[in-house]
Amino acid sequence: MLDQLRLVEERYMEMSERASQPDFYADPKAAAKLLKEQKQLEPIVAAYRGYRKTEQELEELRQMLSEPQDAEMKALCQEEFAEAKSKLEQLTQELKILLLPRDPNDDKSVIVEIRGGVGGEESALFAHSLFRMYTMYAESKGYRVQLLNYNETELGGVKEADFEICGEGAYSRLKFESGVHRVQRVPETESGGRVHTSTATVAVLPEMEQAEVDLRPEDIEMQVYRSSGAGGQHINKTSSAVRLIHKPSGIVVACQEERSQVQNREKCMQMLASKLYEIEQSRITDSVSAERRSQVGTGMRNERIRTYNFPQGRVTDHRIGLTLYKIDAIMDGDLDELIDALVTADQARKLQQSQEE
Repeated sequence: MLDQLRLVEERYMEMSERASQPDFYADPKAAAKLLKEQKQLEPIVAAYRGYRKTEQELEELRQMLSEPQDAEMKALCQEEFAEAKSKLEQLTQELKILLLPRDPNDDKSVIVEIRGGVGGEESALFAHSLFRMYTMYAESKGYRVQLLNYNETELGGVKEADFEICGEGAYSRLKFESGVHRVQRVPETESGGRVHTSTATVAVLPEMEQAEVDLRPEDIEMQVYRSSGAGGQHINKTSSAVRLIHKPSGIVVACQEERSQVQNREKCMQMLASKLYEIEQSRITDSVSAERRSQVGTGMRNERIRTYNFPQGRVTDHRIGLTLYKIDAIMDGDLDELIDALVTADQARKLQQSQEE
């Protein structure tokens, strides 16, 4: 590990030297790429330098403890030695995590798709609650939300909602949200006060540019239609809404939230690129079917990744066995505790795999 860290520091210093050259910005694209890589290496280099400094302090304290000294000074040295040793162990663990292979999509923005699942109108109302939860979380992190496609019901529920969450690192925070979300609550339409169980599905895709995916015009069929929505919302007298059908894969994407047909088509192409990228990544790992099931499933109640139980005020993530009794805060977008726990569990799994290898 230390040999690897030395190489990382050397690379970082080379980039710092290159960035200080007068002609550095002559090629803006190359400069941006180098600065991005440098930023990614910064926390590793900082932790490695902290590790070396602590290691040096530990050696000096070890030397002092081997020399004759009075009882008070020896006790002080032993205390400092124990603190330095604990700090070195913490830095070692931190460096192991920092050296784990990064997900190349972590810095990207995301496209989120929410669909009502089992439970009729109540599932659509829950889908709307999830849409609100994610948009509030995005706003709290300073991300920008852009609606792409929104199909609502007469009671204010959501049949389907597609939207972008734009911001650096959005995928790294939201990628674990993909799956079936289950709700247990008394629906507004329930007169007897009985608790119902419903589901909604969430898929989180890294936002891909068209250039990153092979999109051939002859493979795409475009349909245009008038934007529409319940209650007279989003009504448009012109055919500005766009639906794209990718004939080889059968993928269908739609966008009706932009004002012009050109803008909606552009957003559709971006959504299509992200979906095709996801399928290609799944094919590479020989698990297309398994990956799609892990993302969305069929919406059945037993495929849940998380349960939102309103009568008990709890949210349980079944993948890591975490239960939080703060459902109101979570539904208002306070997701960091859940997400941090999922990130930590993922890091622990990767660490174990790397040690087994």
